[in-house]
Amino acid sequence: MDAFYSDRFVLPLPAGHRFPMAKYGQLRERVGEALPGVRLREPEAATDGVLALAHHPDWVARLVEGRLRADEIRAIGFPWSPEMVERSRRSAGASVAAARSALRDGAAANLAGGTHHASADRGEGFCCFNDLAVAARLMQAERRVRRVAIVDLDVHQGNGTAEILARDDSVFTLSIHGERNYPFRKAVGDLDVALPDGAGDDAYLEALDRALAELARRFAPDLVLYLAGADVYEGDRLGRLSLTRPGIAERDRRVFAFARRAGLPVAVAMGGGYCPRIEDIVEIHLETVRQAWSHAHGSMSAMPESLDAARAGQGAGANPGTENR
Repeated sequence: MDAFYSDRFVLPLPAGHRFPMAKYGQLRERVGEALPGVRLREPEAATDGVLALAHHPDWVARLVEGRLRADEIRAIGFPWSPEMVERSRRSAGASVAAARSALRDGAAANLAGGTHHASADRGEGFCCFNDLAVAARLMQAERRVRRVAIVDLDVHQGNGTAEILARDDSVFTLSIHGERNYPFRKAVGDLDVALPDGAGDDAYLEALDRALAELARRFAPDLVLYLAGADVYEGDRLGRLSLTRPGIAERDRRVFAFARRAGLPVAVAMGGGYCPRIEDIVEIHLETVRQAWSHAHGSMSAMPESLDAARAGQGAGANPGTENR
């Protein structure tokens, strides 16, 4: 299985910036250590033409050339720089590459991505170009697939994805997110499930089962693009939900089991994660990549059979922030 990573994902930021850039390099190292069967590959940067499949050419040109207004830069949350442009291109390119690899191998991962707040003509929420919308459109343009499902399980709604694809019946957008979390004005996707603050494993997994069943009833995709946000974790400072690490692993298992039953390839993007302990973000994402690897190899046997089994494996009374790694 291929996983796509670039040192250009890491953007130099002012001291004290709240975005945890260090998670990307740490995740790459952990994947290399723990999953030697995963091939780490450098993605190409998405070109202007590829980005224009999901974005207005004027937005692409103004961002690339550094002609954004001050309010547009504030909405993104990163200071403009050539490095920011390159990071954004590479992140989109990595999801494109992961989609191509998943169609060949069954699964692949972008060790960044999930920039789902970027709309056709604006960026926001640390997102400049919408990597999943770009990847979906390009796979269709290359005639690799006809229909794509985007399963967005980041804690924040994929408003940009929903806006870009609002009138596109060939792409199904599913988002399970915090009802009272960012963005505070939600877009309308094909299937939106809003959860209250504090929702934990059981409530989340019940909502996920219903949502996946509804997706299967309404749509028959050729490819799943899975945004596996780590910010649903109970220790995340921006998440407001209360999933444990075993609960998040079970979330991933159920998504891959859904895809496996339907014989679908899955390309994964990492999405958000803002836990003060970057190690927790990295371990959550590592487990997602591990399950993607199992999906690519046609076996879920290494995964916990249930949430209860995963919790038991963690050990009674274990602190999810300090468990053995």
